[in-house]
Amino acid sequence: MIIEKAVIPVAGLGTRLLPASKSQPKEMLPVGRKPVVQYVVEELAHQGLRDVLFITGWKKRAIEDHFDESPELVQRLTGKSQWELLDALDPKASHLHFFYARQKHPRGLGDAILYAEHFVAESPFVVALGDAIIQYRNYSDLLRRLMGVHLKHNASATIAVEEVPDEELGLYGVVKPKEGADPDAESFEIEDVVEKPSVEDAPSHYAISARYVFSPIIFRALRQTGQTEGEVGLSHAIRQLIRMGAPVRCVKLKPEETRYDIGNFETYFKTFIHFAIHDKECGPAIREFIREEMGLDV
Repeated sequence: MIIEKAVIPVAGLGTRLLPASKSQPKEMLPVGRKPVVQYVVEELAHQGLRDVLFITGWKKRAIEDHFDESPELVQRLTGKSQWELLDALDPKASHLHFFYARQKHPRGLGDAILYAEHFVAESPFVVALGDAIIQYRNYSDLLRRLMGVHLKHNASATIAVEEVPDEELGLYGVVKPKEGADPDAESFEIEDVVEKPSVEDAPSHYAISARYVFSPIIFRALRQTGQTEGEVGLSHAIRQLIRMGAPVRCVKLKPEETRYDIGNFETYFKTFIHFAIHDKECGPAIREFIREEMGLDV
């Protein structure tokens, strides 16, 4: 079996990034030379996915426009022989087919994924959060590992996790390895997920990291998961899967793989600075500018 379908939830309101996200999706905020969501799409394309469904929401039309063809702009750049700009327009995902569904009400990540049920039919599928970049050099092969483990073990859900320090445990869902599982292995089975635990209550240091593979049974679990503060939580649905006796596994990010997200201004600024200082053309000048701003020896 080959997994060819992916879902990118981009319906969140982005309130922690106001006012920058007031009139544009947070997933369209630039990181270096590209919007965040373009890095995600290029990752999917690089790992062989074919069909991509965006779960959009209020004021998210800019994402659809971004991945649409721009014949007038192409014609204008072609007429001026601006070939480098034409190449920059290419999201390196020409073989992907894009589809869009609109979440009617902002009821959380789990509710958004329910909109993909008819799109994926009876097939396992990838979920990649549209506000998080996973990088190793040009592209990480994390998704390929996730899909391979999912199919090999006939899992119901396979989740990317990364080891985080104590001070970050309260920001994520944290997994509990199944009794007898080896958490030092690249992949292991889990028996629980604890959402945003304290250091004392955390069952491990492995936090869920923005990439998933699900089998269609996830939709049954989502429908059985109640709302918490008006939202259907994906972590709660994964817990429901485990209660149903469905096998859930994890795949760890490699030490050389890094997650960059734009959940708030601090993480967004750090992400932008990282990509800016490593830009092939502008990086040296940006690094020099930062040293001067900080009063460091150049």
